[in-house]
Amino acid sequence: MSRAVQRFIPTMHNQEGYRANRRSVEEEYLQMLLTNTLGRTFYANANELLAQAAETHEMIAELNPEFMARALVFARKQGFMRLQPIYGLAVLSKARPDLFAKVFAKVVLIPSDLADFLTILKSQGRGQGGRAVKRQVANFLRGTTEYWAIKYGGRGRGYNLGDAVATAHPVPVDERQQALFRYLRGHETSLAQLPQIAAIEQLKKASKDKEKIRLIREGKLPYEAVTGAIATDKKIWEALLYQMPMFALLRHLNTFEREGLFEKPQHLRYVIERLTDAEALRKSKILPMRFATAYDQVKRAALKEALAEAVELTFASLPELPGRTAILLDISGSMEGEYLRTGSVFALALHKKTAGNSVFLLFDNQVHDPKPSKTASIMGQAARIKARGGTDTGLPVRYLTELRENVDQIIMITDEQQNQGSPFYRELRNYRRKINRNAQAFIVDLAPYRGSMVPVEDENTYYVYGWSDQVLPYISAAARGFGPMSERVTKIDLERMGNEQ
Repeated sequence: MSRAVQRFIPTMHNQEGYRANRRSVEEEYLQMLLTNTLGRTFYANANELLAQAAETHEMIAELNPEFMARALVFARKQGFMRLQPIYGLAVLSKARPDLFAKVFAKVVLIPSDLADFLTILKSQGRGQGGRAVKRQVANFLRGTTEYWAIKYGGRGRGYNLGDAVATAHPVPVDERQQALFRYLRGHETSLAQLPQIAAIEQLKKASKDKEKIRLIREGKLPYEAVTGAIATDKKIWEALLYQMPMFALLRHLNTFEREGLFEKPQHLRYVIERLTDAEALRKSKILPMRFATAYDQVKRAALKEALAEAVELTFASLPELPGRTAILLDISGSMEGEYLRTGSVFALALHKKTAGNSVFLLFDNQVHDPKPSKTASIMGQAARIKARGGTDTGLPVRYLTELRENVDQIIMITDEQQNQGSPFYRELRNYRRKINRNAQAFIVDLAPYRGSMVPVEDENTYYVYGWSDQVLPYISAAARGFGPMSERVTKIDLERMGNEQ
């Protein structure tokens, strides 16, 4: 890595004017990819963040395009992020078409990814992106299914699958795919080999509820297509309930509750069984904070209990942390909302994974002991944690020093917006000097800002940007000697990806 890339600028300041350090370009890029925030936040508006994103994508494409390609895959597949990796892919397609070709299929996973990618190209004034782009789009379209055609082929949405087919002109592999492409283009075609599409077309013309329900069930029609094609009522929702994927089920729990579906015991029993199916939860890869959002929206106690259990099951298979751990959760005013909900669930899960071998503290401009329980549910405890006060990131570390708490790792969950008190890094150095010189620090940064509380030269401090199911495994591995997150990205095999095309 060149010195130009791995630079250290001590005069950088955060959004509140407090001094911050700057990470390497690679880590700065990962932070942006994995927080994936372009909307309004507590400290920055959408225009500022979008300009920052464009600048950082262009910078990494020039300085280290190989790392960029690997990072896009890491953020999309292991960080479960969409918008920033897709934006970066559009930049990479111009800077390095060869690397773009290797990673396209690992970043563009579903038709809505493709639609966003094509929209971004157009916004950059690049039209359809050229031959290299069309080739990858055509390869992607050859994997189109009836389900995709129904869900993503509708008119009235930016780029739909029909537009993509018209743009890339993929060669169909057989008569069935030829009929599918003709349907997507809006051309007349036989639906004899496309039973699911035939069902949705019949549904649009059906007048009786009994016929609609039969078509929904026999055609296994996706709920988005049904709700877009016909008016929904209680009977239609009942038919959709039993074929919704886990994520859609979570999103519509409050709708089902409002429509009165759970007045029937069999419906409630089915949903509870789905939400507490450990194997189904593992396969769904749904992030724990999704359950937290649903938990806030439903009223029925049985549903809340099932959602709380789902959170416990989601974390049950994650690795333990070695040694003794200090968990420090920022509850300052800037953490209000999703940051605090995410941080609270994560912090409490960490506490449970340590089996009590940890110190768990909340902090704003004071330190608070929430007295966490090893047996009470994560969701129940997270609901009681509220945002308040300013941000003093050094204070909880000083508290550990004063109490002479000897821990192997300090994990801080924060948006890093220091606005008063002592700097985190000064207190961390003091802690290492007085208590444990080998203590590792992990900063789980939930915000998209570039400032860092620790200089890049500190090899015993790790940054984790954003949240995904990979956060705890990463921390566990790093605590046992795993390298920084950027090193993990550099090990992704681009040549193998190219051979998979």
